[in-house]
Amino acid sequence: MGIEKKFVRKLEARKRIALVAHDNKKDDLIEWAIYNKTVLSKHRLFATGTTGLLLENSLDVHVTKFLSGPLGGDQQIGALIAEGEIDMLFFFWDPMEAQPHDPDIKALLRLGVVWNIPVACDRATADFLLTSPLMHSEYESNIPDYSNYIKRIKK
Repeated sequence: MGIEKKFVRKLEARKRIALVAHDNKKDDLIEWAIYNKTVLSKHRLFATGTTGLLLENSLDVHVTKFLSGPLGGDQQIGALIAEGEIDMLFFFWDPMEAQPHDPDIKALLRLGVVWNIPVACDRATADFLLTSPLMHSEYESNIPDYSNYIKRIKK
C-alpha cells in the first residue's frame, strides 16, 4: 500500500460559499446569515432557489441562485463543488423530516467530503467555520489524487 498522492487547491481569501436550507431550517439559516451579514458580505454567495431569494432580500447582497433543491439545485451546487468552483458548503438540513430528494442531499454532502471543502450542517459548526482565522485568508486544501479511479472508469 503506497502513499496516496495529493493535489493542492488554493482557496482565495474571498470564499465562494454555497448556502442551502431545508424548509424547516430556512428561518434558522436566515437568522444566522443576518447575524453574520458583515462576514458573509465579503464573500461570494450561492444558494438553492427559495433560500437564495430569502438570503438576497434579508442581506441586501447578491446571491447566485440555482433551482430549488428538489428540482436539481442540490445537484447544480454539487457539480460546482466537483469543478472546484465552490469553497465551502453551509447546509442547514432537517434531520427530523424525510426529504423526497434525499439521494441528492447525500450526494451533495458526499461531494463536500470527496473534494475536501469545509461543510457545516448546523448552526454551531457554521459559527466555528465563519469565525475561523482561515475564513479571511488564502488556504491550501489537500485533494486526493483520483486519477487512478478516473483511468479505471475510462477503460
